[in-house]
Amino acid sequence: MKKSLFVFLCLAVAALPAAAQPANEGVIQGTVQSTGGPEAGVWVIAETDDTPTHFVKIVVTDDDGRFVLPELPDAHYSVWVRGYGLADSDPVFLRPGSSGVTLKVFTAEDPLLAAQVYPANYWYALLEIPGHEEFPGTGPDGNGISEAMRSQAQWIDMTKQRCQLCHQLGNKATRTLDNLSHLEFESSVEAWRYRTAMGVRGPVMAAFANRFGPLGMDTYADWSDRIAAGEIPPAPPRPAGIERNIVITQWDWGNESSYIHDEITTDKREPTINAGGLVYGVDGGHGSLLELDTETHDWREIVIAVRDNPDNPAVTRFAQEFPVPSTYYGDEPLWQRPADPHNPMFDELGRVWMTTKVRGNTLPEWCQPGSDNRFVEYYAPRASTRQASYYDPATEEFGLIDTCFGTHHLQFGWGEDRKLYFSTLSEVIGWVNTREFDRTGDEQLSQGWCPLVVDTNGDGRITKPWNPPVGPLFDPNAGGEFDPSLDTQMAPGANYGIIVNPADNVVWGAGEEFPGRIYRLDIGDNPPETCITEVYEVPVIDGEIQGFGPRGIDADRNGVIWTALSGSSHLASFDRSKCEVLNGPSAVTSQHCPEGWTLYEAPGPTMKGTDVKADFHYYNWVDNFNTLGLGENIPIATGSGSDSLKVLNPGTGEWVTMRVPYPLGFYSRGLDGRIDDPDTGWKGRAVWANYGTNFNWHTEGGKGTTSKMVKFQIRPDTLAY
Repeated sequence: MKKSLFVFLCLAVAALPAAAQPANEGVIQGTVQSTGGPEAGVWVIAETDDTPTHFVKIVVTDDDGRFVLPELPDAHYSVWVRGYGLADSDPVFLRPGSSGVTLKVFTAEDPLLAAQVYPANYWYALLEIPGHEEFPGTGPDGNGISEAMRSQAQWIDMTKQRCQLCHQLGNKATRTLDNLSHLEFESSVEAWRYRTAMGVRGPVMAAFANRFGPLGMDTYADWSDRIAAGEIPPAPPRPAGIERNIVITQWDWGNESSYIHDEITTDKREPTINAGGLVYGVDGGHGSLLELDTETHDWREIVIAVRDNPDNPAVTRFAQEFPVPSTYYGDEPLWQRPADPHNPMFDELGRVWMTTKVRGNTLPEWCQPGSDNRFVEYYAPRASTRQASYYDPATEEFGLIDTCFGTHHLQFGWGEDRKLYFSTLSEVIGWVNTREFDRTGDEQLSQGWCPLVVDTNGDGRITKPWNPPVGPLFDPNAGGEFDPSLDTQMAPGANYGIIVNPADNVVWGAGEEFPGRIYRLDIGDNPPETCITEVYEVPVIDGEIQGFGPRGIDADRNGVIWTALSGSSHLASFDRSKCEVLNGPSAVTSQHCPEGWTLYEAPGPTMKGTDVKADFHYYNWVDNFNTLGLGENIPIATGSGSDSLKVLNPGTGEWVTMRVPYPLGFYSRGLDGRIDDPDTGWKGRAVWANYGTNFNWHTEGGKGTTSKMVKFQIRPDTLAY
């Protein structure tokens, strides 16, 4: 629970007499006032530990400073105020039914104090990126920028795609060197080198940090030095319009080191599945599934099963020993269980499917060359470090499915086969026919995969076999030579996100290569022979990159593809029906359909010295069924760097920012929406997300803070209950 602030802040909060209002069960209502009068667009936060897990409700005040906290369980609440330009108030202790409450707040006279509650991306925007003229880099003996860095845009993309891949940059834990203050360093550069090498993720962080060249550490050291000297960002706008109708509900779950990558509440294809039911998250670090009951406000951990095979044992991918101790946990190996779940999805039977490690890293013989597997004839997988599983809440049992291909994200298609498609972080897309698996229990018979072979010779079929060497494959942007007699394929590591288009039941993927591509794989009626891939790169027009960094991907019910450009901070739509060319020799550069793309720049601050927004979007989702109440086919990007979800109205180009003001550090990787009762208006609908950072100790509250499940609702007006 939030602790009272220091006395020197000169804060005072009081429940002062106000005009009598009728008391309502489960509701606290009142007004927020400062010496300047009513405070509009500030957050009123109620939290309690009377429930089995810590519970929080957050609303926004209207033009007259009024607020209504609805649907509160019977408990004692600490109620307080946070708002841009204000100092956090001390708490008042209230129970549901309280009305006519006046919460008194004070202006933050110190701009630095006021800035402490700004979203992380406002602070991250102060990072000074090398100018356009510095690229391409000339190496350690030149300008200090790696020669592999070809442009400023690529530099920005790397800072987001890799540095923000696991956690939020710009929060207090990262913009300052406070957590290293007990160590002695000759310079801030040395401190940053230590920081990026420490702890369980240190070796990975250090490897990526080195890819910038030595100027990378100089840039981050300069950033934190300027902040330490008092540089602050401009103030964000307060919530306005529809943003004042947002209601946020939170439940703590997991422990202080839980790495809860993603959550799920329902079947994406039918949002009334599991209506009012238990919600789930996958704890990648602890190899477990978390189950939350939002009625009893209790949660439990379910350890995910793996196969017991001493000849090919499943072991954790996380370091158990690391060269530089964490300043938070020392040499303690936080994550030890092997299952490594990444992404969950509900099916129509109420089961939770996941990408998890089932076995060790050795491929079974039926996945390797020499087997009679027809998919191996077209493409022989090299590795599979994560496979597939499901948990059945009805029986509390796990089903485990070995896959030849590696798995990352997953998504169900439509149709009686209930095909479950997987992104693989490689040049293939795989699937499991879950209906066939349920019928036979045969994991070999139930799965298939196709390499992402582009039909650039236009003969309507793919080349067999397609077993390219490890490393970059043919890509004209990488200097390859085009052989018109052969089909071509993009570089490994291509498909990250995955979605099945509801308009035609064809799978799409998103690729992380710079500036980024999306992939369409039609498996046809006899895969792998009939598999055909189309690839569309983010447009480069007259040599100018329009956007970069696709990661997430989704589709609306009209068949339009949406992808969040994590690097350039856009939501981008792609309408294939506008393309004049789909395949053949003209498609070799992947730049053959710029007319299909529309880019929408997300709101927020711009990175210093650039025209690129500072926010990072880990993923995106389309609200096809109006689960939020803003209409159907509404795309939403995770504001993973801005404590928010960002909702776009494609018709008007307007955005709604659903900010989570407390605790600071809301870093969401994914989201979904569920309809519990379509007849109860806003109360029966919600969008759900979770705090998905690798490091909970970066969240406001520091070490000991846990992850949270977050429910977003939009009322018809600010005072509805």
